[in-house]
Amino acid sequence: MSALSEAERFSWLRLARTENVGPITFQLLLKQCGSAAKALEALPELSRRGGRSRALVPCAIERVEAEMRAADAAGVSFVFPTDSAYPQLLRHTPAAPTVLCVAGLSEVVARSMVAIVGARNASAAGLSFTRGLATALGEHGFAVASGLARGIDTAAHQATLNSGTVAVVAGGVDHIYPPENANLHRSIAERGLIISEMPMGTVPKAEHFPRRNRIISGMAQATIVVEAALKSGSLITARYANEQGRDVFAVPGSPLDPRSAGCNRLIRDGARIVTSIEEVLQDLQTIVPVMRDMFLESDAAPLAEVQIEDEDRERLLSLLSPYPVHLDDLLRESGLPAEVVSGMLLEFELAGRISRNSGGRVALKVE
Repeated sequence: MSALSEAERFSWLRLARTENVGPITFQLLLKQCGSAAKALEALPELSRRGGRSRALVPCAIERVEAEMRAADAAGVSFVFPTDSAYPQLLRHTPAAPTVLCVAGLSEVVARSMVAIVGARNASAAGLSFTRGLATALGEHGFAVASGLARGIDTAAHQATLNSGTVAVVAGGVDHIYPPENANLHRSIAERGLIISEMPMGTVPKAEHFPRRNRIISGMAQATIVVEAALKSGSLITARYANEQGRDVFAVPGSPLDPRSAGCNRLIRDGARIVTSIEEVLQDLQTIVPVMRDMFLESDAAPLAEVQIEDEDRERLLSLLSPYPVHLDDLLRESGLPAEVVSGMLLEFELAGRISRNSGGRVALKVE
């Protein structure tokens, strides 16, 4: 991919910060319009076609300028998929972030990476195993990615401060969470790398953590889950890893410990069982992640505009519900061409009428 001009970088950031423009919609807009600058111009009309009563207005220029000033003052950089500092494997995931805020040593992302995630209320045995595993990975040239949460995440980062660690956070890179990891946060910013797709100053909310998890798994050639309850967020990371074509490892545990229930289920469902650190290291040498390009060149020729009739929009809307449905099902049930359905979903999302879910599913938003 060609490097973005300064003007297009500003347009990418502005488009990424615009209401209702998620990563998938961003990519569709690029393909339809050819560039972020042209996509910004098209937003009002596309949102009106999707049924929005008041046309969607792009993010204010002043707001983007303010974020850029805040990032510069904090020593934070914006990294786009066209940049060499953008994690290579992440760039090849279906919902790759359109812009990342990064603080620290960007060269860490050039190394092979493994994600380690697990329980916040980890056991002493789980913490000890995590430190040993992370240390061994670092000694064998791997960087370790995790989410800077309590427990397993913290142990993984602490063990790899000197060998290469990447913390993916749910809020802004400048927001410290959890508070007790303030010193670790500063150490990673100095000796490793902190990454977020959220704007500077963002306070993390519950819905931000699954988005963060897809970045953790997307950066890595494999994800290792050490301890996880059945409703653990670590299982979300494992699910994303599977969807991204990455291998998942799980450390087995006692059926009497709820913190092992999630890992044991992952193994039952096909995850690689971790029996020793040496075996993990051997297996990692054979793993080749799935790679496919998701972004177009900047200023690529726009796709031919698809003619969409009002009756087609009504037909597709009638097939949607608050329950997520896969795009393939919409294509089959509607009988409409893929480019027509894709174009309508783009309009609906810009209008705020649908949401996109993992695994290529969409759902009607409930007012």
